[in-house]
Amino acid sequence: MAAAVPTRQEVLELLNEVMDPELGVDIVSLGLIYKLDVTDDSVVDITMTLTTPGCPLHAIIGRSIERALGPLGVNDVKVQLVFSPPWDPRMMNDKAREELGMY
Repeated sequence: MAAAVPTRQEVLELLNEVMDPELGVDIVSLGLIYKLDVTDDSVVDITMTLTTPGCPLHAIIGRSIERALGPLGVNDVKVQLVFSPPWDPRMMNDKAREELGMY
């Protein structure tokens, strides 16, 4: 029997555990995830950005995403980095602002 296709919410919950190594805040709270799709064949497509273009840690974040989603039994994780629109601190949620002391 094939594993159930994960929901978007299940994927987001696990992505909440993936930290930006420089800021120590998860990539969802930072607003780095621009688009997230889960296909019927358990492929997760993520369009995301980084806090700065050319961030040397993009490979680490990509591997962290793949590891985080491993328990869901997805068939593939595709991460596309984009820099338009550019990330802005206003994209962070309240949790990230609090963790970074921005209140």
